[in-house]
Amino acid sequence: MSQSIPSFDQLPDAAFVREAQLVRNCRRPEVPAPLPFSPATLWRMVKLGRFPKPSKLSDRVTAWRVGDVRAWLRAAAEHGRSEV
Repeated sequence: MSQSIPSFDQLPDAAFVREAQLVRNCRRPEVPAPLPFSPATLWRMVKLGRFPKPSKLSDRVTAWRVGDVRAWLRAAAEHGRSEV
C-alpha cells in the first residue's frame, strides 16, 4: 500500500522536513513547495543567517523543523523577503 507524504500545511510544528520537501524541484515544477527558491539559494540563505539552520538528525540526514520554517515564512510575509 502506498503512503503519501502529508503536505507541509498538514504537518505539526515539531515535525522535520528535508530540503526536497521545502524547495521546488525543476524536474517536477507542478509539485508545490513552501519556499519559492532553489536548493542553492536555500543553502546560501542558511550560510548568510537569513534562513533557520537545519538540524543534523544523523550523519546523512539534515532537516528543518516545520515550526522554524513557518516562523520564517510569517516574518518574510510581514517584513518582505529582502529584510529577513
